[in-house]
Amino acid sequence: MDDTVPDTVLDGAAYGSCTLRAVSVRGDSARYRGEARRDTLLTARFGTGDQALVLVAMATGARAAPGAHRAAAEVCRWIAEAVGRSHARLAEDIRAARRGDLKSGLHRLTDRSLGRLRADAAEQGVDPEQYTAGLRCLLLPADPECRVRVFFGVGPGGLFRLREGEWQDIEPGVAETPGHPVVGFGSPPSETPDGDRLTMDLGITTPPNPYEPAPEPPREPFRFRASVAQPGDTLLMCTAGLADPLRGEPELCAHLARRWSDPAPPGLAAFLADAQVRVKGYADDRTAAAVWEA
Repeated sequence: MDDTVPDTVLDGAAYGSCTLRAVSVRGDSARYRGEARRDTLLTARFGTGDQALVLVAMATGARAAPGAHRAAAEVCRWIAEAVGRSHARLAEDIRAARRGDLKSGLHRLTDRSLGRLRADAAEQGVDPEQYTAGLRCLLLPADPECRVRVFFGVGPGGLFRLREGEWQDIEPGVAETPGHPVVGFGSPPSETPDGDRLTMDLGITTPPNPYEPAPEPPREPFRFRASVAQPGDTLLMCTAGLADPLRGEPELCAHLARRWSDPAPPGLAAFLADAQVRVKGYADDRTAAAVWEA
């Protein structure tokens, strides 16, 4: 029964100064083929009252890979367990605007969750490059006095903000997430902690050492953004199934801007209908979480 995947998942809640709507729907392509939805959505609240922290996690399994839906579900569950264990410290860091601590801490939690996925693949005798998933998360403090919204994750997708009727693509680039490297992610720093410049890489091929294991292929970089919301903003985090048409089809941008610019958040059924608007040439699963700021 763990392999049972519903066609559609829909959730919503209101905490503090924000209202959340979240949905994950199977794409037309997967429906036509009778395949399971590769996207997974998980929403959870840790703690109570103003000290509570709301997590939205979404993941997309590798395309055409067996067990892609299981990989996505597992990494969402593991990151939720990790955030749940650390939610009190995370909520405190968010309220105190400790951006550096948040970035490094969430980087570690993400790396450990994806590391568990690779270890699980090894136990099953599956190629870790196939049994993998992209992961995107939002942390929303329930404290109405705190307007900081934290995004972090690895892999493709989108982070957008609707402000005064205009969409802003605020997906953090790789260059915007500097910090100490974590094994398996990103690139090495350009200098040592003492400030010494490292030797330039001239691209000269080095023969493999027969006594050392082959290096792993490069991993997707960790992405992080902590932003302060303004009243009237709508923050949208989504997987590539919605991010790609939003970036490529101006008509969809205009349609959703009209629908979601109203200060009153849509009901669950209306949000589901908006998320399912068909766009020719885009038939992947869609998972989206939108936050309306009162």
